[in-house]
Amino acid sequence: MTASMMNREQVVEAMREPLEKFAERVRTLGGTNCLALIGFGAIATPGFDPARQTARSVLVLEQINLAMLRELAKDGVKLGKAKIAAPLIMTPVYINGSLDTFPLEFLEIQQCRVCFFGADYFAEVSFQDAHVRLQCERELKTMLIGMRQGILAAAGREKILGAMEGDVAERLLRTLRGLLWLHGQRDFLTAIEVVGRMEQDTDRSLPGIRAALQDTRRHDWNDVTRLYDEIDGLKTLADRW
Repeated sequence: MTASMMNREQVVEAMREPLEKFAERVRTLGGTNCLALIGFGAIATPGFDPARQTARSVLVLEQINLAMLRELAKDGVKLGKAKIAAPLIMTPVYINGSLDTFPLEFLEIQQCRVCFFGADYFAEVSFQDAHVRLQCERELKTMLIGMRQGILAAAGREKILGAMEGDVAERLLRTLRGLLWLHGQRDFLTAIEVVGRMEQDTDRSLPGIRAALQDTRRHDWNDVTRLYDEIDGLKTLADRW
């Protein structure tokens, strides 16, 4: 791990100043207890769109300090307007001790990240195939259960079904990246690239998943049933990858 400051060129211009102010704020509040602030996901890509996305990050602390977090929470409204989500709070001990519990979440961070300040705590983490495979299978099964319950709760209201499909999309994309990781795809792929690679590796088309990942699309019942069937099919494959 090497200490670093924010790589301005890796962040879209509209977010550079807000993120620098955010980084300075957490360092002011936390002092030497703040070890690093690491952005991940869309904010680490040139396609980040402040109009519809928020910057996600991990704040790494030497020790958890609830009083500091309480102070940071007072900036919540201002950060929201700046399109900055509340950071995930971790310690080095937590990161190293949770690789078997949350491999998909940590894999997502490792594959697409930008260090705003401090040491890059995700540069050298490694994952075991068995842990990744188990979480992929668990996530797919959990999505299916959630979709069944969501259909019942929707009581026939199409709008709610569409919202449910959008909620599934983020978890599904993370899980697909985990499945591809098991097949040797260790570098970051965009959402469209992920689906294309899955179609190639599984020799099947995935129109339901493609539709679910279109956040501007109005989803209908046919989209929901296609998505359910495709997730069910991937669940069967997961334990063999």
